[in-house]
Amino acid sequence: MERRHYRGQLAKRVLLSEAEQCFHLEFRVEEVEVFGFAPGQFISLVAEDERGKQQTRAYSIASAPRAGGFDLCVNRVEGGLFSNLLCDMKVGEAVEFHGPHGMFVLKEPLTDSVLVATGTGIAPFRGYVEWLFPEGGDRSEGREIWLVYGTRHRTELYYEEYFEKVAAERKNFHYRKTLSRENADWMGLRGHVQEHVARVVEEWSARTGQAVGREQPPFGLHAYICGLNEMVAETRELLKEMGWNRKQIVFERYD
Repeated sequence: MERRHYRGQLAKRVLLSEAEQCFHLEFRVEEVEVFGFAPGQFISLVAEDERGKQQTRAYSIASAPRAGGFDLCVNRVEGGLFSNLLCDMKVGEAVEFHGPHGMFVLKEPLTDSVLVATGTGIAPFRGYVEWLFPEGGDRSEGREIWLVYGTRHRTELYYEEYFEKVAAERKNFHYRKTLSRENADWMGLRGHVQEHVARVVEEWSARTGQAVGREQPPFGLHAYICGLNEMVAETRELLKEMGWNRKQIVFERYD
């Protein structure tokens, strides 16, 4: 069956990082009042390259569902057809896409969860957090949610203010940001996400009294991982070495 194509009209464009040329883009879907999707899914953009050949590129949705729209988080890539198309869009212009697609969504029933991201891999987790902790509401069911976000420099901590606000307001949301190449004046966490994920698992085990290890049955904790292939692979391997069942590890990776 042929996929239905939509047109997304740019409603708002925000520069998240001058140094990284990262943009937050808010779209309205022109043909429908409600564009339905689950937090964590992606859309596929459609455009023609310089030879007139149709190309597609997947982008994770960086928001929870809302009436008629969705957000994207996009880094400019030198020579990138879609990244430059998106980053250069003006409010009112439109882009063609199809979707939503993907299974990188929260498991049911909801469990305590560790969300692990690097770079623009933060996009689906912004959607998770918006859905779990909406303004004036709460869908988290009291589950403990950790977001472990790793980047090289502070200029790459996209949506930092938003996550800090949620963490200050919701006692069961914990935001851990770690930088691997920041200057000496950075007083926060350092290093790669993998080592901090291990610490979160230890913290969770101490809080709940549930042991984590190969001799234990599956425990009430899931990991959701999104980022570059190397980070995803290393984090998955770490968790498996700690005794995690593969069904407890949900991931999405990109190159």
